Amino acid sequence: MSFSIAGKTAIVTGAANGVGLAIARHFIAKGANVMLADKDEKRLKQEIDVVAEEEGNARIFSCDLREKLSQANLLSATIDAFERVDILVNGSRQVTPTDPMDPDDDRLEMLLQQNLLSSLRLSQLVAKRMIKQTEDEDEVASAGTIVNLSSIAAQRTRPGLMGYSIATAGLDQMTRTLAVALAPKKIRVNAVAFGSVMSASLKTSLQETDGLREDIIEHTPLGRIASPGEIADAVQFLSSDAAGFITGQIMTVDGGRTMLDPVKTSAH
Repeated sequence: MSFSIAGKTAIVTGAANGVGLAIARHFIAKGANVMLADKDEKRLKQEIDVVAEEEGNARIFSCDLREKLSQANLLSATIDAFERVDILVNGSRQVTPTDPMDPDDDRLEMLLQQNLLSSLRLSQLVAKRMIKQTEDEDEVASAGTIVNLSSIAAQRTRPGLMGYSIATAGLDQMTRTLAVALAPKKIRVNAVAFGSVMSASLKTSLQETDGLREDIIEHTPLGRIASPGEIADAVQFLSSDAAGFITGQIMTVDGGRTMLDPVKTSAH
């Protein structure tokens, strides 16, 4: 089976920054048609590779994915540009501290909407399009793939990140449920759960927090922080025909951190 995604069309959300942007750039470099979606239109325009746009295999779409109309317009823009969609990467996510003992803290609802429900609704919408694209084909090896970006926070316990942990745990279960529901339609659904990645936000945290780098490395058996490209490689694998018999799985890319005692392991 091939690891290639060349010629396939992908929607990547959360594509203006961090891991989402790394995935979008990686997919473009590998020859995929990519629709980069994010709420931050300014950053999308700054970050998109001009050459890629000129070659015709990348577009940008600014929208608030919490709105159903925005999701419908995103899909329509993708079809208008590339005529189909083969891959959805749900990379839009937000990490915000929550107070587990404050009944008036409404950030949990916000995180569920941003990190879980928007991905669910977009997956449902895109899956219907993937199914429609193959209605006239007698034998379909694959109608499409969905990859959700999750976190090892779904498996760890840190009170200050309760809302984010609940949202990502829900995302993992959503991944498994959709995988079973969509398997008869030849759509695979998987997730990549990762730990510390050397994104711009982490670089800022490392500069502002004494000892953070050492703490992360100490609690990572492989002894380093992942690069965004390593997450992109994992997403490419799950999106390719090489993973054609893999669905409903949460691939953990964390250098071994979740194998350690969660009480002793940092949750950064």
